[in-house]
Amino acid sequence: MKNFIDLTEDLDLHKLVQEAQTLKKDPYAHEALGKRKVLGLLFFNPSLRTRLSTQKAAKLLGMEVMVMNFSSEAWAIEYEDGTVMSGLRSEHIREAAQVVSQYCDIVAIRAFASLTDQEKDESEIVLRSFQKYASVPIVNMESATAHPLQAVADAITLKEHWPSHKPKIVLSWAPHPKALPHAVANSFVKMMASQEADFVITHPKGYELDEKITKGVPIVYDQEEALKNADFVYVKNWASYQDYGKILRTDDQWMLTRKKLEATNHAKFMHCLPIRRNVVVSDDVMNHESSLVIKQANNRTYAAQAVLKRILDNE
Repeated sequence: MKNFIDLTEDLDLHKLVQEAQTLKKDPYAHEALGKRKVLGLLFFNPSLRTRLSTQKAAKLLGMEVMVMNFSSEAWAIEYEDGTVMSGLRSEHIREAAQVVSQYCDIVAIRAFASLTDQEKDESEIVLRSFQKYASVPIVNMESATAHPLQAVADAITLKEHWPSHKPKIVLSWAPHPKALPHAVANSFVKMMASQEADFVITHPKGYELDEKITKGVPIVYDQEEALKNADFVYVKNWASYQDYGKILRTDDQWMLTRKKLEATNHAKFMHCLPIRRNVVVSDDVMNHESSLVIKQANNRTYAAQAVLKRILDNE
């Protein structure tokens, strides 16, 4: 593995999950692999689980870690060529990526969607620009359109709780007061393409994800109908894709509750966190023993460790 940008067809996800589970049993088994190697974590947006889990994963492999928050600690970066840089942007990506490459052996980047310019978001200008001009491997810690590390952690969590039968897994939209990106949902859908499960997406009309990603996946506009006999329910909010970045409804009719889960097959509840209680999901779901959210968060470490190990092995 040279870079880890997104879940692709040539990535053997099942093997990566197995590697992560092996690492989880003995996290320090490859502590010498990253000795005298440096991981640079570049954050253009906030983080809790992603920062701490990736930092821990690197240290488990013996790596040193440097962290920079671009929102408060770095010069504003220009990404366009030929620009007269007479405004607020003081540093060009051509120099920034090359300089960072001299300090780090691997660079991991977190840069969210703007949700205002669909074309620019889908071009992944921050991530792809670093990939273009850097001379070291790039890892995606959530970009405008994808969160593959979260999807790997989700795959680990599903495998750990997989039933003896072919499960039904539901991805359900939920209300949120802010417009949120599509990255987590996109990567979850891509991850589910490799799973032997009955997979359904449910959301109100107008919240369809990119059809290039959801092609062939059943979409049910009635949440309670979709939840029937589900074994896993993954809840996530996202803004409108067609009416890009807009919130079309904010009412609580789509909030997940224990009452709604009565129609499921004692479903396990999943969410990437952070979560707004009693907006996205009710307390009685979050606090129930069927909630896997803390276990998902723990698996973020081993997802990142497996990815970093593959990159280090490749070198």
